[in-house]
Amino acid sequence: MTEPSAAELARNALWENNPALVQLLGLCPLLAVSTSTVNALGLGLATVLVVTVASTAVSALRPITRPQVRLPLFVLVIASAVSSVDLLARAWLPGLHEAIGLFIPLIVTNCMILGRAEAFAARQRVGLAALDGALMGVGLLAVLVAVGAIRELLGQGTVFADLPLLLGGWSAALRIELGTGRGLLLAVLPAGAFFVFAGLIAARNALVARAAARPAAPEPAP
Repeated sequence: MTEPSAAELARNALWENNPALVQLLGLCPLLAVSTSTVNALGLGLATVLVVTVASTAVSALRPITRPQVRLPLFVLVIASAVSSVDLLARAWLPGLHEAIGLFIPLIVTNCMILGRAEAFAARQRVGLAALDGALMGVGLLAVLVAVGAIRELLGQGTVFADLPLLLGGWSAALRIELGTGRGLLLAVLPAGAFFVFAGLIAARNALVARAAARPAAPEPAP
């Protein structure tokens, strides 16, 4: 089997086959967690860690995995990774865990993680599987943070207002304030997540259609 290059994996995960914008996977926390940039960033980082560890473990166990038990094994690996991330967040980031801890166990149900384990990690070497898992997680993280930043900016006039929950008190100076605090109420309601997410999908589709309509460069003369 031909191995894809790192550039091909990155282009696939971040744009051409983005798990959120194109595959519409891993959207369970979209409504509740993306009310602020930091909440979205926290859950996105947890997802990146889980999918990277799960893809690496599935690839490493590939030589001794029987086809009959592969799916239960994949679920066990993913659940173990999610439990570990949940315990780490509870121990080291108690403030952030209080805000998003309810949604961290839901990462187990993220179809993107099981899909990459079955479609890619179970067929590739460890290094490539780990890279693919990390890039797919970053693709989802980027969309979650974009939705969270837009909703927080429209709803509260700030970005990164809760950053101390993730990085400690010193990061309070990194807060970006662009409004008066009386923003658009719809943006912080669950419906706001749908509107913002739909806008991102429409923007991506418009860029893809514009690139497809662009005339091809003439071939050089022989």
